[in-house]
Amino acid sequence: MTPAERKIWYEFLRYYPLTISRQKPIDNYILDFYCPKLKLAIEIDGDTHYTKEGIVNDKKRTKILESYNIKVLRFTNTEVLNNFEGVCEVIKREVESTKPPDPL
Repeated sequence: MTPAERKIWYEFLRYYPLTISRQKPIDNYILDFYCPKLKLAIEIDGDTHYTKEGIVNDKKRTKILESYNIKVLRFTNTEVLNNFEGVCEVIKREVESTKPPDPL
């Protein structure tokens, strides 16, 4: 894991109330983090994702994941390291808006 992935895992996702896996294989891809209950992927992207080839590959990858009804949240390494609380807040809001209601 990159330093940003370690930070988000050990300081936030690892203790999250929903089960979140790291390095989850789906199709021909390995997701950084994945919540199966919500079908939510959380990707922490380094510099290679912002090259011309990286952008094309990520679009293709996202399209394939969306074909499985998986929503993809993407953050840069820099966002995680420099705006950690903001990244965690975005994830919390997404979980709350996606989370199925508790049964009565």
